[in-house]
Amino acid sequence: MKDKADVVIIGGGATGCGTAYNLAKKGVTDVVLLERNYLCYGATGRCGGGIRQQFTTEANIKLAMESVRLFEGLSQELGIDIEYDQGGYLIITYEDEVDQFRKNVELQNKMGLKSKFISPEEAREIVPLLNIEPIAGATFCQTDGHANPFRVVQGYARKAEEMGVEISKFTEVMGIETEDDQITAVETDRGTIRTDTVVNAAGAYSRNIAAMLGIDIPNKPYRHEILVTESVEHVLDPMIISFKTGIYFSQQKCGAIIGGIGDPEEPSSYNISGGLRFLKRMARTMMELVPAFGHLNVLRQWAGSYDVTPDAQPILGWTDGVEGLCQANGYSGHGFMIAPKVTELIAELIVDGKTSMPIDDLNLRRFEGEITGEAYVVG
Repeated sequence: MKDKADVVIIGGGATGCGTAYNLAKKGVTDVVLLERNYLCYGATGRCGGGIRQQFTTEANIKLAMESVRLFEGLSQELGIDIEYDQGGYLIITYEDEVDQFRKNVELQNKMGLKSKFISPEEAREIVPLLNIEPIAGATFCQTDGHANPFRVVQGYARKAEEMGVEISKFTEVMGIETEDDQITAVETDRGTIRTDTVVNAAGAYSRNIAAMLGIDIPNKPYRHEILVTESVEHVLDPMIISFKTGIYFSQQKCGAIIGGIGDPEEPSSYNISGGLRFLKRMARTMMELVPAFGHLNVLRQWAGSYDVTPDAQPILGWTDGVEGLCQANGYSGHGFMIAPKVTELIAELIVDGKTSMPIDDLNLRRFEGEITGEAYVVG
């Protein structure tokens, strides 16, 4: 492992590997990426791979729309099939949500996103197996979709290494040294790397990394469980989600159904074990929407941690009080879907000193005042 680098990136998920790749694209190849396990061990490798643009804040909508534009060419750019598919997102709407969802669509349309509010009958035309009895409508955006998180990270990492980036797996950060509030080195269990720039892309552990420098970021980890079923014939094009119940599920190219459901009673913790409560809630809620899925066999379940901020929006940019610390965390379950644009912006900030899209509103300092956040945290 190198003992000196221009930039050290902490975290080997979509954000960390994407940032390494985008730095290398801009000519900064003296970079070391540190991952305490294997690449994709954290949230990226445990997510459902969904990519949506139907958010409720301008910042998230912009990041997602730009990321979709980049996802569309990523297989060719990285030289690997990321299994990107734009089957759309169908967001189920119940009676008490209709007014808010119409407002959401108005904002999205204003920003150029072609989402629409549709009737239950129109929703069933998109998903013939959908039980429309309990729903009041849905919103739909055809350009939403999903991709394979492992292939995206593999593509980013391989290209970054080809351009000279060093990726050090199974390497744990033990501390970060400073002098006069300027970062000078990163201490690991395999040695010390002298550097003046650190990107904190450690996901659910980003708060721990920031604390090494006396910086308090308000992120909290929350367990989110997910499952995959046996493969069946193709019956589902879009990702189906409900903000009210917290469920999301889609069908993969192999025919398997993959999805999860949030638990409002889940406490903040680093627990990523599976449980029967999740399976019962997931099965009951999925069968209410698509009764035909009641016969499916579950092959595997797992869990990961959402890195959640108070306003459910990411923390991006330089950190006041510590020169050289760049935050890229707090994605609140949406990190994979906005990684292409976020990592491009982080590379711009480090290399050019400015970004092609404003990110000041996502800086850590926003929590010093009143915040307006993303309304929904789900897949």
